[in-house]
Amino acid sequence: MKTAVIGAGAIGGLVAGYLKLKGADVSLVAKPEVAKAIQQGGLNISGVRGDINIKIEVAQKLNSRPDLLILATKTQDIEEALKDNLGFAPAAILTTQNGVQADSIVAKYFPKENIISSIVMFGATYLEPAKLVHNFEGSWIIAKAFAANDEEVVRISGVLNQVFPTIVSENIRGMKYLKIFVNANNCIPAILGISMQEAFIDPGVSRISMGIWKEGLDSVNKAGIKLESLPDFPLERLTRLASLPIDEGAKIFSGIMQGLSKEPIYGSILQSIKRGKVSEIVYINGEFINLAEESGTSAPLNKKLVEMVHAVEKTRKFFSKEELINSTKGLFS
Repeated sequence: MKTAVIGAGAIGGLVAGYLKLKGADVSLVAKPEVAKAIQQGGLNISGVRGDINIKIEVAQKLNSRPDLLILATKTQDIEEALKDNLGFAPAAILTTQNGVQADSIVAKYFPKENIISSIVMFGATYLEPAKLVHNFEGSWIIAKAFAANDEEVVRISGVLNQVFPTIVSENIRGMKYLKIFVNANNCIPAILGISMQEAFIDPGVSRISMGIWKEGLDSVNKAGIKLESLPDFPLERLTRLASLPIDEGAKIFSGIMQGLSKEPIYGSILQSIKRGKVSEIVYINGEFINLAEESGTSAPLNKKLVEMVHAVEKTRKFFSKEELINSTKGLFS
Protein backbone atom coordinates (compact mmCIF):
# COMPACT_ATOMS: atom_id res chain seq x y z
CA MET A 1 0.00 0.00 0.00
CA LYS A 2 1.42 3.36 -1.04
CA THR A 3 0.99 5.72 1.88
CA ALA A 4 1.47 9.48 2.14
CA VAL A 5 1.36 11.51 5.35
CA ILE A 6 0.49 15.21 5.20
CA GLY A 7 1.97 16.97 8.21
CA ALA A 8 5.39 16.20 9.69
CA GLY A 9 4.62 17.34 13.22
CA ALA A 10 4.46 15.22 16.35
CA ILE A 11 1.99 12.60 15.08
CA GLY A 12 2.60 12.76 11.33
CA GLY A 13 6.37 12.59 11.66
CA LEU A 14 6.20 9.77 14.19
CA VAL A 15 3.83 7.65 12.10
CA ALA A 16 5.69 8.22 8.83
CA GLY A 17 9.05 7.51 10.45
CA TYR A 18 7.96 4.29 12.09
CA LEU A 19 6.23 3.06 8.93
CA LYS A 20 9.42 3.71 6.99
CA LEU A 21 11.40 1.67 9.51
CA LYS A 22 9.02 -1.23 8.83
CA GLY A 23 9.76 -1.04 5.12
CA ALA A 24 6.47 0.58 4.10
CA ASP A 25 6.15 2.61 0.91
CA VAL A 26 5.60 5.92 2.68
CA SER A 27 6.34 9.58 2.02
CA LEU A 28 5.85 12.84 3.89
CA VAL A 29 4.33 16.16 2.85
CA ALA A 30 5.59 19.03 4.98
CA LYS A 31 5.98 22.80 5.15
CA PRO A 32 9.06 24.12 3.26
CA GLU A 33 11.29 24.64 6.32
CA VAL A 34 10.37 21.23 7.73
CA ALA A 35 10.85 19.46 4.40
CA LYS A 36 14.28 21.09 4.03
CA ALA A 37 15.36 19.97 7.51
CA ILE A 38 14.27 16.38 6.86
CA GLN A 39 15.97 16.32 3.44
CA GLN A 40 19.23 17.57 4.95
CA GLY A 41 19.45 15.52 8.13
CA GLY A 42 16.67 12.95 8.11
CA LEU A 43 13.85 12.61 10.61
CA ASN A 44 15.09 12.37 14.20
CA ILE A 45 12.90 10.58 16.77
CA SER A 46 13.87 10.05 20.41
CA GLY A 47 11.89 8.78 23.38
CA VAL A 48 10.42 5.47 24.44
CA ARG A 49 11.79 3.48 21.47
CA GLY A 50 15.26 5.01 21.63
CA ASP A 51 17.05 7.48 19.35
CA ILE A 52 16.43 6.94 15.65
CA ASN A 53 17.42 8.80 12.48
CA ILE A 54 15.29 7.98 9.46
CA LYS A 55 15.80 8.88 5.84
CA ILE A 56 12.41 9.38 4.22
CA GLU A 57 11.03 10.90 1.03
CA VAL A 58 9.58 14.33 1.75
CA ALA A 59 8.05 17.03 -0.44
CA GLN A 60 6.01 20.20 -0.04
CA LYS A 61 3.06 18.73 -1.97
CA LEU A 62 1.85 15.34 -3.13
CA ASN A 63 3.47 14.35 -6.41
CA SER A 64 1.58 11.10 -6.99
CA ARG A 65 -1.65 9.41 -5.93
CA PRO A 66 -1.36 7.38 -2.71
CA ASP A 67 -3.56 4.44 -1.81
CA LEU A 68 -3.82 5.83 1.71
CA LEU A 69 -3.46 9.46 2.72
CA ILE A 70 -2.94 10.06 6.45
CA LEU A 71 -3.94 13.60 7.29
CA ALA A 72 -1.88 14.70 10.30
CA THR A 73 -2.30 18.47 10.34
CA LYS A 74 -4.21 20.33 13.05
CA THR A 75 -7.96 20.60 12.46
CA GLN A 76 -7.70 24.30 11.62
CA ASP A 77 -5.15 23.52 8.88
CA ILE A 78 -7.09 20.75 7.12
CA GLU A 79 -8.71 22.83 4.40
CA GLU A 80 -5.47 24.50 3.32
CA ALA A 81 -3.68 21.15 3.24
CA LEU A 82 -6.40 19.53 1.14
CA LYS A 83 -6.69 22.42 -1.30
CA ASP A 84 -2.93 22.23 -1.91
CA ASN A 85 -3.15 18.51 -2.77
CA LEU A 86 -6.47 17.98 -4.53
CA GLY A 87 -4.77 16.84 -7.73
CA PHE A 88 -3.93 13.43 -6.29
CA ALA A 89 -7.12 12.17 -4.64
CA PRO A 90 -6.38 9.04 -2.58
CA ALA A 91 -8.43 5.86 -2.46
CA ALA A 92 -8.73 6.37 1.30
CA ILE A 93 -8.04 9.32 3.56
CA LEU A 94 -7.53 8.85 7.29
CA THR A 95 -8.00 11.69 9.77
CA THR A 96 -5.99 11.84 13.01
CA GLN A 97 -7.13 15.11 14.56
CA ASN A 98 -8.39 15.73 18.06
CA GLY A 99 -12.05 16.68 18.48
CA VAL A 100 -14.94 15.62 16.27
CA GLN A 101 -14.96 18.09 13.38
CA ALA A 102 -12.18 16.81 11.10
CA ASP A 103 -14.22 14.23 9.17
CA SER A 104 -16.93 16.75 8.28
CA ILE A 105 -14.32 19.19 7.00
CA VAL A 106 -12.68 16.52 4.83
CA ALA A 107 -16.13 15.54 3.48
CA LYS A 108 -16.30 18.91 1.71
CA TYR A 109 -13.52 17.73 -0.59
CA PHE A 110 -13.68 13.94 -0.75
CA PRO A 111 -16.46 11.33 -0.99
CA LYS A 112 -17.70 10.35 2.45
CA GLU A 113 -17.22 6.66 1.73
CA ASN A 114 -13.45 7.28 1.33
CA ILE A 115 -13.02 8.86 4.76
CA ILE A 116 -11.69 6.84 7.68
CA SER A 117 -11.75 8.39 11.13
CA SER A 118 -9.15 7.62 13.77
CA ILE A 119 -8.17 8.29 17.37
CA VAL A 120 -4.52 8.51 18.33
CA MET A 121 -3.75 7.31 21.86
CA PHE A 122 0.05 7.46 21.67
CA GLY A 123 1.82 10.70 22.50
CA ALA A 124 4.62 12.71 20.93
CA THR A 125 6.16 16.17 21.11
CA TYR A 126 7.34 18.27 18.18
CA LEU A 127 10.53 19.99 19.32
CA GLU A 128 11.67 21.61 16.07
CA PRO A 129 11.65 20.76 12.34
CA ALA A 130 12.68 17.11 11.86
CA LYS A 131 13.04 16.54 15.62
CA LEU A 132 10.39 14.67 17.65
CA VAL A 133 10.06 12.95 21.00
CA HIS A 134 7.88 9.84 21.29
CA ASN A 135 6.61 10.31 24.86
CA PHE A 136 4.41 7.28 25.42
CA GLU A 137 2.94 4.26 23.66
CA GLY A 138 -0.73 3.75 22.92
CA SER A 139 -3.21 2.27 20.49
CA TRP A 140 -4.63 3.60 17.23
CA ILE A 141 -8.40 3.31 16.77
CA ILE A 142 -9.96 3.53 13.31
CA ALA A 143 -13.38 3.21 11.64
CA LYS A 144 -15.24 4.44 8.61
CA ALA A 145 -16.43 7.95 9.38
CA PHE A 146 -19.75 7.86 7.54
CA ALA A 147 -20.33 4.22 6.59
CA ALA A 148 -20.06 0.70 7.94
CA ASN A 149 -16.59 -0.78 8.34
CA ASP A 150 -15.47 -2.92 5.41
CA GLU A 151 -12.51 -4.92 4.12
CA GLU A 152 -10.64 -1.73 3.27
CA VAL A 153 -10.68 -0.67 6.92
CA VAL A 154 -9.36 -4.08 7.94
CA ARG A 155 -6.60 -3.85 5.32
CA ILE A 156 -5.58 -0.38 6.49
CA SER A 157 -5.64 -1.50 10.12
CA GLY A 158 -3.11 -4.16 9.15
CA VAL A 159 -0.78 -1.52 7.74
CA LEU A 160 -1.06 0.74 10.80
CA ASN A 161 -0.73 -2.22 13.16
CA GLN A 162 2.89 -2.55 12.05
CA VAL A 163 3.72 0.54 14.12
CA PHE A 164 0.97 0.84 16.77
CA PRO A 165 -1.66 -1.63 18.03
CA THR A 166 -4.64 -0.81 15.81
CA ILE A 167 -8.28 -1.43 16.71
CA VAL A 168 -11.33 -1.22 14.44
CA SER A 169 -14.17 0.44 16.37
CA GLU A 170 -17.92 0.06 16.00
CA ASN A 171 -18.66 3.29 17.96
CA ILE A 172 -15.89 5.69 17.07
CA ARG A 173 -18.15 8.71 17.66
CA GLY A 174 -18.55 7.86 21.34
CA MET A 175 -14.82 7.21 21.58
CA LYS A 176 -13.94 10.51 19.92
CA TYR A 177 -16.04 12.43 22.41
CA LEU A 178 -14.32 10.60 25.27
CA LYS A 179 -10.95 11.49 23.70
CA ILE A 180 -11.95 15.16 24.04
CA PHE A 181 -11.86 14.64 27.81
CA VAL A 182 -8.35 13.18 27.50
CA ASN A 183 -7.24 16.30 25.60
CA ALA A 184 -9.29 18.89 27.46
CA ASN A 185 -6.66 19.50 30.14
CA ASN A 186 -4.04 20.40 27.51
CA CYS A 187 -5.31 23.95 27.81
CA ILE A 188 -3.82 24.34 31.29
CA PRO A 189 -0.10 23.89 30.49
CA ALA A 190 -0.77 26.06 27.41
CA ILE A 191 -2.07 28.88 29.62
CA LEU A 192 0.89 28.49 31.99
CA GLY A 193 3.60 27.85 29.40
CA ILE A 194 4.98 24.81 31.25
CA SER A 195 4.91 21.03 30.93
CA MET A 196 1.97 18.94 32.05
CA GLN A 197 4.05 17.44 34.83
CA GLU A 198 4.96 20.91 36.14
CA ALA A 199 1.37 22.13 35.87
CA PHE A 200 -0.45 19.24 37.48
CA ILE A 201 1.88 18.70 40.41
CA ASP A 202 0.03 21.70 41.88
CA PRO A 203 -3.18 20.60 43.71
CA GLY A 204 -4.93 23.87 42.92
CA VAL A 205 -4.27 23.46 39.20
CA SER A 206 -5.38 19.81 39.26
CA ARG A 207 -8.67 20.94 40.85
CA ILE A 208 -9.36 22.95 37.68
CA SER A 209 -8.91 19.76 35.64
CA MET A 210 -11.61 18.06 37.67
CA GLY A 211 -13.83 21.09 37.04
CA ILE A 212 -13.24 20.76 33.30
CA TRP A 213 -14.30 17.12 33.38
CA LYS A 214 -17.36 17.70 35.55
CA GLU A 215 -18.59 20.50 33.31
CA GLY A 216 -17.78 18.51 30.16
CA LEU A 217 -19.74 15.51 31.40
CA ASP A 218 -22.72 17.73 32.10
CA SER A 219 -22.58 19.11 28.53
CA VAL A 220 -22.19 15.67 26.94
CA ASN A 221 -24.96 14.09 29.01
CA LYS A 222 -27.43 16.88 28.24
CA ALA A 223 -26.63 16.48 24.54
CA GLY A 224 -27.50 12.77 24.77
CA ILE A 225 -24.08 11.59 23.59
CA LYS A 226 -23.13 8.05 24.60
CA LEU A 227 -19.45 7.92 25.50
CA GLU A 228 -17.48 4.77 24.72
CA SER A 229 -14.41 3.51 26.58
CA LEU A 230 -11.01 3.86 24.94
CA PRO A 231 -8.50 0.99 25.20
CA ASP A 232 -6.10 3.12 27.24
CA PHE A 233 -8.71 5.28 28.95
CA PRO A 234 -11.82 3.48 30.22
CA LEU A 235 -14.97 5.56 30.63
CA GLU A 236 -15.11 4.46 34.26
CA ARG A 237 -11.89 6.37 34.98
CA LEU A 238 -13.52 9.62 33.90
CA THR A 239 -16.82 9.06 35.66
CA ARG A 240 -15.18 7.79 38.85
CA LEU A 241 -12.77 10.70 39.19
CA ALA A 242 -15.45 13.24 38.27
CA SER A 243 -17.79 11.80 40.92
CA LEU A 244 -15.26 12.07 43.76
CA PRO A 245 -14.95 15.12 46.02
CA ILE A 246 -12.93 17.53 43.92
CA ASP A 247 -9.84 17.56 46.12
CA GLU A 248 -9.71 13.75 46.21
CA GLY A 249 -10.15 13.49 42.44
CA ALA A 250 -7.52 16.17 41.87
CA LYS A 251 -4.95 14.28 43.95
CA ILE A 252 -5.44 11.08 41.96
CA PHE A 253 -5.38 12.98 38.66
CA SER A 254 -2.11 14.69 39.65
CA GLY A 255 -0.50 11.32 40.28
CA ILE A 256 -1.63 10.00 36.89
CA MET A 257 -0.18 13.00 35.07
CA GLN A 258 3.17 12.73 36.88
CA GLY A 259 3.53 9.15 35.66
CA LEU A 260 2.78 9.72 31.98
CA SER A 261 6.31 10.21 30.70
CA LYS A 262 9.89 10.71 31.87
CA GLU A 263 10.22 13.41 29.22
CA PRO A 264 8.32 16.70 29.66
CA ILE A 265 4.93 16.68 27.89
CA TYR A 266 3.71 20.03 26.64
CA GLY A 267 0.46 19.07 24.95
CA SER A 268 -0.70 19.89 21.44
CA ILE A 269 -2.11 23.31 22.34
CA LEU A 270 1.11 24.61 23.88
CA GLN A 271 3.17 23.10 21.07
CA SER A 272 1.17 25.17 18.58
CA ILE A 273 1.56 28.34 20.64
CA LYS A 274 5.32 27.84 20.93
CA ARG A 275 5.49 27.64 17.13
CA GLY A 276 3.48 30.85 16.78
CA LYS A 277 0.43 29.00 15.48
CA VAL A 278 -3.25 29.18 16.37
CA SER A 279 -4.11 26.20 18.58
CA GLU A 280 -6.93 23.66 18.30
CA ILE A 281 -8.58 24.83 21.54
CA VAL A 282 -11.94 25.56 19.86
CA TYR A 283 -12.12 21.94 18.70
CA ILE A 284 -11.47 20.57 22.19
CA ASN A 285 -12.76 22.63 25.12
CA GLY A 286 -14.79 24.64 22.63
CA GLU A 287 -16.77 21.48 21.88
CA PHE A 288 -18.06 21.41 25.48
CA ILE A 289 -19.15 25.04 25.07
CA ASN A 290 -20.98 24.26 21.83
CA LEU A 291 -22.78 21.25 23.32
CA ALA A 292 -23.84 23.28 26.35
CA GLU A 293 -25.20 26.11 24.21
CA GLU A 294 -27.09 23.66 22.00
CA SER A 295 -28.73 22.29 25.16
CA GLY A 296 -29.64 25.77 26.40
CA THR A 297 -27.05 25.81 29.19
CA SER A 298 -23.50 27.11 29.54
CA ALA A 299 -19.97 25.90 30.28
CA PRO A 300 -18.41 28.88 32.06
CA LEU A 301 -15.18 27.20 33.16
CA ASN A 302 -14.33 25.91 29.71
CA LYS A 303 -15.33 29.26 28.21
CA LYS A 304 -12.93 31.10 30.53
CA LEU A 305 -10.10 28.68 29.72
CA VAL A 306 -10.66 29.07 25.97
CA GLU A 307 -10.53 32.86 26.42
CA MET A 308 -7.26 32.56 28.34
CA VAL A 309 -5.69 30.36 25.66
CA HIS A 310 -6.70 32.90 23.01
CA ALA A 311 -5.12 35.64 25.13
CA VAL A 312 -1.85 33.69 25.24
CA GLU A 313 -2.02 33.08 21.48
CA LYS A 314 -2.43 36.82 20.90
CA THR A 315 0.07 38.23 23.41
CA ARG A 316 2.56 35.32 23.75
CA LYS A 317 2.47 36.05 27.48
CA PHE A 318 1.68 33.18 29.83
CA PHE A 319 -0.31 33.35 33.05
CA SER A 320 1.01 32.36 36.47
CA LYS A 321 -0.59 29.51 38.43
CA GLU A 322 -2.01 32.09 40.84
CA GLU A 323 -3.59 34.06 37.98
CA LEU A 324 -5.09 30.88 36.53
CA ILE A 325 -6.54 29.77 39.85
CA ASN A 326 -7.93 33.22 40.65
CA SER A 327 -9.42 33.64 37.16
CA THR A 328 -11.36 30.38 37.42
CA LYS A 329 -12.41 30.73 41.05
CA GLY A 330 -16.15 30.32 41.50
CA LEU A 331 -16.65 28.73 38.06
CA PHE A 332 -16.66 25.16 39.42
CA SER A 333 -17.04 23.34 42.70
